[in-house]
Amino acid sequence: MARYTGPKLKLSRRVGAPIADTPKHTSKRQLVFPGMHGYRGRRLRDYGVRLNEKQKLKYHYGVLEKQFRRYVAEAGRRPGNTGEVLLQLLERRLDNVIRRAGLARTIWGARQLVAHGHVKINGRKTDRPSFTLKVGDVITLKDKVHKLSREAMESMAGHEVAGWIDFNPAELTVKIVALPTTDQIPFDVNANLIIEFYR
Repeated sequence: MARYTGPKLKLSRRVGAPIADTPKHTSKRQLVFPGMHGYRGRRLRDYGVRLNEKQKLKYHYGVLEKQFRRYVAEAGRRPGNTGEVLLQLLERRLDNVIRRAGLARTIWGARQLVAHGHVKINGRKTDRPSFTLKVGDVITLKDKVHKLSREAMESMAGHEVAGWIDFNPAELTVKIVALPTTDQIPFDVNANLIIEFYR
């Protein structure tokens, strides 16, 4: 399984937007290039703007290029606005739903939780972070990670759970009650520019 193992903050700095909701990524000071004058760079052309939007979305969901291309192709085959369908597919990934529910602080922490076999979907164990959830699916955690997840929830006080997810904090269960809409995704990205990039 290929994955990015380099410094995460550099990714936020490269695209000029926080790709994780932790203070390290959201602080304005961290998003500025280091040095006395920082990196001023040239203004991006049309290709650069589209590439930057695509990279931003890839880094936010923790997927690599080959997998991202498959998501774009799948979104193109489904009915509806391709950009919105792409966001829906990425948002319904298992590791992302765990992050949105607040059971892990970052996408990388959520991915590790799944890959180590601590997550069950409808009572069956799964270790695939890319598993696409459907409406009605119920996610539960094994007892031995309840303490870890509660600590993550306490560290993110004030975290708002997405409206398309029904989260029970007492039992640490998550149920998918609807498909996510673009206004329910707490990450600012223009999906249409990404679709244009691949055309």
